Amino acid sequence: MTHTLHPADEADVPEYPMPRASGCPFDPPPELKALQVETPIHRVRLADGTTPWLVTRYADQRAVLADPRISSDADRPGYPRGVPAQPGGSKISFILMDDPEHARLRRMVTAPFTVKRIEAMRPAVQKIVDDQIETLLAGPKPVDLVEAFALPVPSLVICELLGVPYSDHDFFQDNSKVIIRRDATPEERGAAMNNLNTYLDDLVGQKLENPGEDLLSGLCERIKAGELERSDVSQMGVLLLIAGHETTANMIALGTLALLEHPEQLDLLRETEDPKVVAGAVEEMLRYLHITHNGRRRVALEDIEVGGQLIQAGDGVIMPNDIGNRDPEAFDDPDRLDLSRDARKHVAFGFGVHQCLGQPLARMELQVVYSTLYKRIPTLRAAIGLDEVPFKHNGSVYGVYELPVTW
Repeated sequence: MTHTLHPADEADVPEYPMPRASGCPFDPPPELKALQVETPIHRVRLADGTTPWLVTRYADQRAVLADPRISSDADRPGYPRGVPAQPGGSKISFILMDDPEHARLRRMVTAPFTVKRIEAMRPAVQKIVDDQIETLLAGPKPVDLVEAFALPVPSLVICELLGVPYSDHDFFQDNSKVIIRRDATPEERGAAMNNLNTYLDDLVGQKLENPGEDLLSGLCERIKAGELERSDVSQMGVLLLIAGHETTANMIALGTLALLEHPEQLDLLRETEDPKVVAGAVEEMLRYLHITHNGRRRVALEDIEVGGQLIQAGDGVIMPNDIGNRDPEAFDDPDRLDLSRDARKHVAFGFGVHQCLGQPLARMELQVVYSTLYKRIPTLRAAIGLDEVPFKHNGSVYGVYELPVTW
């Protein structure tokens, strides 16, 4: 049966994003859980007053994300931005585009992220992790795990892959933080994006003159061949640079805190020598801690029906994957962290043609970190209480601002 929203229902439209419950930093907001149970497809109100549909059940989310009648184009009327467009800003490359242009641009950067190519990087990533742990152990304690380990590791990896000088990490990390901060003004966010675009454009110019063996240099060859514009490559660079360090850094720090709060699960990682057990544990951590706070956003191109609800052409749609990954119809006892669970069907990386390009890299990095850090520092523990940890409640990527640890 199809339902539509009546004017009288407007008073029952909750604001989105929703706050997490105090003392439950690893769980989705309780209001999301209630909606999933009672009205799994429901209108929500964004900061700009618009009221897109929120889709909370796992199966419905996958159906929407795979539907070609749903658009990722943020310039289309009805797209649920929630905030004004950045003044003079540009799209973050192909993730906010539809096929065929999305597919054309994405194909240009697919090869470096194949499982085979990423596996070839594992020894180099292992050395980065080992070196950072050595530095950690040689320094004072307590120490902030975010600044000393969680942020440097993926930043070093993505810089090596892209051909970005790691010496510029303060610059790109600071601007990235502004872009993913929900309470940043459009002007602040636009300035940060332009800063990174200018930086990457200058770097592209250097690689056009003196190419190396890195991903950006490879894309520069496509500029010379007439397949890409220079602006395409700089925008791709911004996307890969931000996504390549921010998300993994937050998963390392937040994941470590979650494991410290679940010592019996941490013991499984400390004691195993089986790479398959580690790989499975990473999938469960991704399911349990999905860190994207804003949900995946789309706009309907045609009238569609999802879970018995009519979504009309031009309606915005949001899929909060954190609650999708906690759907009891998809995962037994979903609020329990269980590293022995088969969680491979989670939607932490999305679903359909727009699923995360860099997921093989993120998986490999997390496997190396989770299989190494807790064995090298078996007495690792938080130096402050859980109630003292500053969580990123104001970010579109969830995590912790800092995590003092000792051993």
